[in-house]
Amino acid sequence: MDRSVFGRRRQLVRDAMGQGALVLFSAPEFIRNGDVHHEYRQDSDFFYLTGLDEPQSALVIIAGANPKFVLFVRERDEAREIWDGPRTGTVGAREVFGADESHCIDELAKLLPRLISGHSRLYHRFAVVDAHDGVVMAALREARVRHRRELQPTEMIDAGAVLHPMRWRKSESELTSLRRAIEITGDAHLAAMRAAPRSSYEYELEAELRRVFRAAGSERSAYAPIVGSGPNATILHHIRNDRKIEDGDLVLIDAGCEYEYCAADITRTFPANGKFTDAQRRIYDLVLRAQHAAFDAIKPGATLDDVHAASLHTITEGLIELGFIEGPLELALSEARYAKYFMHRTGHYLGMDVHDVAPVTGKPATFAPGVVITVEPGVYVPNNDDTVPAEYRGIGVRIEDDALVTDHGYENLSKAIPTDASEIETLMAS
Repeated sequence: MDRSVFGRRRQLVRDAMGQGALVLFSAPEFIRNGDVHHEYRQDSDFFYLTGLDEPQSALVIIAGANPKFVLFVRERDEAREIWDGPRTGTVGAREVFGADESHCIDELAKLLPRLISGHSRLYHRFAVVDAHDGVVMAALREARVRHRRELQPTEMIDAGAVLHPMRWRKSESELTSLRRAIEITGDAHLAAMRAAPRSSYEYELEAELRRVFRAAGSERSAYAPIVGSGPNATILHHIRNDRKIEDGDLVLIDAGCEYEYCAADITRTFPANGKFTDAQRRIYDLVLRAQHAAFDAIKPGATLDDVHAASLHTITEGLIELGFIEGPLELALSEARYAKYFMHRTGHYLGMDVHDVAPVTGKPATFAPGVVITVEPGVYVPNNDDTVPAEYRGIGVRIEDDALVTDHGYENLSKAIPTDASEIETLMAS
């Protein structure tokens, strides 16, 4: 990724701040077992402004008459780098990441009071990591003692107030990365569909997904892949992926990779043996109609609520036609009779985070060009539901695509992955 992107983002943040100091920390590390850590993934806000994916780091951005970008990082350590790999160090923080000033992270507590003094506003992601809040508040107390003749922050503002509206609307560079993440994810879904007829267990399809992700240069899965066969497809976050796939099962795969810190989030449902049963096809086609209705609701000025209402209307109408719930339609909607079979929202924002950020205004945000959302209706029939014919029990279907809001509507970024049932059967037969 072009590192000039991060400099432009920092300037936009300074412009949005007007004045003040912004303090952010890298994501903490977590021990997995013994002295082995979980895979490290940088905090999205921190990476958005720096491009630095090392732990034990902090940044300070000063806005106003004397703007400054300060990075605190781990210093170079030849002995530790033998074990963990090279570190950026304070020199690299300036020469590679464009810091105006850089220091060892061990000096943060000593230097932060000076950096926040002289400013009336202090921006920080409060109430996310307690230890980070403690560092910031301790610096504020120290500043009031050591620099009491200077102006001190009197306004505490969550950094998300300036960062998240920027992250919500994707730039061209972000869309380039996101499109690549979706392209790789599409290749992985197609590979899993083709592998299904010769696979025995859910985890074999998970392995195929992860293989394609990494072979294409993706850093990691954006989330734990969901591979649910048969009744497991009715479990929304089934990640054990340990069931033997039986002939006649539907397989629901919800998986996306991450590329340059942008996440894809895509779901496809297909018959393990390549052919939908009549009951599976009825449920599948209902969910697909609901997705089409949801897409039709996407445009500037609309909201996630509008998208959900469109799909909900179609699904509820279909459930009545199937005899799963009683009508009339408006009463079934008002009493949420559909909730036994469709219990989640139709979409969420997508970007650096799978459930991405949005402006917080106290009411649903209205779409603007550059916003990306998922569109993911579903119908899930419990395996023990004796109120419906046996042929429908244990069927779970979700279809999820990633959509970009445009000036006049939307672009389905993942349309290259088939959703039509006949196309899926043709693909698997090939």
